[in-house]
Amino acid sequence: MDLFRLGPDDLRSLRANAPVHQHVGTGLWLVSRYEDVRMILADPKRFHPDNALTAVTAIPRPVLRVLARAGFSLPPTLANNGTETHADLRRLVAAFLTPARVQAMRPRIAELARERLARLTGPVADLHPALARDLPAVVLMEVMGIDDVDIPKLKAWSTASLELFWGDPSTERQHELARPAAEFHRWLTHRISTARGDDLFGALRNVPLRDAAGLCYFLLIAGQETTTQLLCAVFDAVLRHDDLWSRLGEPGMAELVVEEVLRRDPPVNTWRRIAAEPVTISGVDVPAGAQLLLMLAGAGSDPEVFPDPERLCPARPNARKHLAFGFGRHFCLGAGLARLEAEVVLRETFERFPNLRLASAEPPPMLDLLSFRAPLSVRVELRDQDRPAGGAGPRDLADRVAGPAGGR
Repeated sequence: MDLFRLGPDDLRSLRANAPVHQHVGTGLWLVSRYEDVRMILADPKRFHPDNALTAVTAIPRPVLRVLARAGFSLPPTLANNGTETHADLRRLVAAFLTPARVQAMRPRIAELARERLARLTGPVADLHPALARDLPAVVLMEVMGIDDVDIPKLKAWSTASLELFWGDPSTERQHELARPAAEFHRWLTHRISTARGDDLFGALRNVPLRDAAGLCYFLLIAGQETTTQLLCAVFDAVLRHDDLWSRLGEPGMAELVVEEVLRRDPPVNTWRRIAAEPVTISGVDVPAGAQLLLMLAGAGSDPEVFPDPERLCPARPNARKHLAFGFGRHFCLGAGLARLEAEVVLRETFERFPNLRLASAEPPPMLDLLSFRAPLSVRVELRDQDRPAGGAGPRDLADRVAGPAGGR
């Protein structure tokens, strides 16, 4: 079983036949049922997050030296922090992602989406580079008050880092990836150490530099890469259901669709924990120190919780019960922002292209990392985009949708 390319059939088989199963190739213990995954995420005393950011493929010494020369380290800060320092660091970052601050970004997200949609030309375009790739990075930087980031460079740093830590690269490829990862960490260290304003970097001025740089390294990657992945997953899923795209003008439909995609096709499809003591999970004895791989995508398709789970059903009453953003004390701080971006971008795209369709029914190329999975391309046809006749326009309907897109 290839852990980097698990499909629905694999997840079904694991849930039914081996809900707690040690993978022969990696030694990871795969946990695939919803209740087990939720229980583990909710219990940081028995299941530690220390391995959350550990490189999946061991990094050899020559590559480690490239990182060491840049002072690279990922100390316990947020996702990998089970210590008492976690709460204070989390509180510091959460101040930039309050519900009010997130909702205030709605007009700006719509503006950024419209600017990019207006530049699309056809007859065929790819929504990944044209719309989904850079927009979340721009939004995150603005929310964090950071105005001096070269966005294309940030994306290059981010994609290299994801592959280095969650991919299965060759040693030669690890050397290539370590250089941009080290450059990013070096830039963060300099930027934090010279911070004078009230942006995220300034807010970290009293945090030890090593910890502040480690915190920002993952935060500025995950805070926008996973939203890029979510946008591509949403577009691909909805456009494969012709009737669903045509309904996106209905009040609240965009939010419902986003939630269903998060449940069924979460960009963060697995996450890791360490068993701090011997435990029994679904009748299977797991030793202390076991490296657990929590199948978030498998949990979201568990028929014991979500009837007819592989069907994309926006009317599903318990869709938000999914674990795509984690659960408990490490629940994703950016969940509200990711939900809002996906909802707004989806609705703006429908308004601009009400008859959009995929250019091909073939499956797209995929990002296949251990914990990140999403389409790398969403090629669409832009022809025949007249607005459907009759009734209010999508923006008129959208303006009547009340309430926030998410929360934390």
